[in-house]
Amino acid sequence: MEVDLTHTSEIITALRPYLYQERSIMVAFSGGIDSTVLLHALVQLRSDYALQLSAIYIHHGISQHADQWAQHCQQVCQQWHVPLHICKVQIDLSSNIEAQARTARYHAISQQLQPNQVLMTAQHLNDQSETFLLALKRGSGPTGLSAMPAISPFASSYLIRPLLGISRRAIEIYAGIHQLPWIEDESNQDTRYDRNFLRLKVLPEINQRWPQFNQMVARSAELCAEETQLIAELIQEQLQHCLTPEKQLYLQPLLAMSDIKRNAILRAWFKLHHVDMPSRQQLTLLWQTVALARDDANPIFTLQQKIIRRYQRTLYLLPNSPSLRDTILPWDMLSPLILPDDLGQLALSPSMPAGLRAPRANEQVTIRFQAQGRFTIVNRLGSRTIKKLWQELGVPPWMRNRIPLLYYNETLISAVGVFTTLEGQGSDLTVIHTV
Repeated sequence: MEVDLTHTSEIITALRPYLYQERSIMVAFSGGIDSTVLLHALVQLRSDYALQLSAIYIHHGISQHADQWAQHCQQVCQQWHVPLHICKVQIDLSSNIEAQARTARYHAISQQLQPNQVLMTAQHLNDQSETFLLALKRGSGPTGLSAMPAISPFASSYLIRPLLGISRRAIEIYAGIHQLPWIEDESNQDTRYDRNFLRLKVLPEINQRWPQFNQMVARSAELCAEETQLIAELIQEQLQHCLTPEKQLYLQPLLAMSDIKRNAILRAWFKLHHVDMPSRQQLTLLWQTVALARDDANPIFTLQQKIIRRYQRTLYLLPNSPSLRDTILPWDMLSPLILPDDLGQLALSPSMPAGLRAPRANEQVTIRFQAQGRFTIVNRLGSRTIKKLWQELGVPPWMRNRIPLLYYNETLISAVGVFTTLEGQGSDLTVIHTV
């Protein structure tokens, strides 16, 4: 701990540019050699930059040694006077463990990251090559081949990877000079995982033939990132012309564009909504099955945890919400009613002009999300089917089973905030819906 390589260490030099502005840093600490070296180097620089350091260990519970690793990390952090958070996460071992572990890890970290604190991780030059080749295997374009950026938005802060230009060999030398203790995850030797297969079987052969391969891959990733940024800048103005005030997408301008340009606009739209990039095949299917569907269709396209729908020549990106069609909620009207699926609450308003009659003694009040039949509503002549009413009032199909419907017994009184039926017209009370 007393060895001072501040002016000579490649790793210390790589860290310095990131410390002039960042003072509060959380390190993703697995106890492996990479994160151990990163944390140690930051400890060496702590007094120089008045750093507030903490570390986080994610306990996946996959390995039988996970408890021992957590204890090792605790001991190291105690020795180096770094506060450590240990977070346990649950992983479904039946499918894609790598992806699940990564998602769970970053979600847990985002919950622990404090305001004005940045996250630092220890990915290095060799990791960058692996990420690039994995993206190449998936058939990714320039965005995917950009691999890992040194700085990227994360939670409400930033994720910084200060060692992306540092080779695995430099990390091993640093660890040896400082006699650092680290753990070896036995799963890192399991070539059933794609990343391990590249690391253990493929890249050693490539690097033996071309020793500068990792540096050249990093250069290609950097060029792909620059191209992606240039496309984003060039497309931004046209994207703004295609957006509705609610950030949905007008179809009309897209119809006159080439496939390549339209796909770039669609990708920029997904990025705006923080949705992972769809494949080219998915974009083609989306356009054919949703945008170009016949006018009377109600097409739906599922993408990850979102759905894309078309309504009145506009594409909508929406959460994939559960159906509430069969939901019936009793309500005493004495206290606010909490609605399901984050739809807010209903309450009586003491200040707004009354527009509903009060329920009679023999009428039970319920809230539902489905109606059938014909209804006559206030300020409109003649009865209409509920579907026709929704259409005339401009309510999109996916909202029609998410608007709270006030019933007295089996009589529809009001679609709260949208319309009141003649059977519900009165001057006793007003129901308000707040989200």
